[in-house]
Amino acid sequence: MAGLYYEIRVAGTLPPEALADFDRMTADVEPVETVLHGPLADQAALQGLLARLELFGAQVIEVRRLKARAVPPE
Repeated sequence: MAGLYYEIRVAGTLPPEALADFDRMTADVEPVETVLHGPLADQAALQGLLARLELFGAQVIEVRRLKARAVPPE
């Protein structure tokens, strides 16, 4: 199952140890926010990722479900 593809915007820059925690997600660091994007298996996986962001003290700005994208091979 490919899962659903999400884009999650977080205020500020996440520390490298936080980014390493989000397997299969990629991150683009922009001047005032970090944008995580990638596939998640289901709503439970999304809720788990949001809970981990909260543990890091991150302020989630936006969560969007996007059309499916091809996931590059690992």
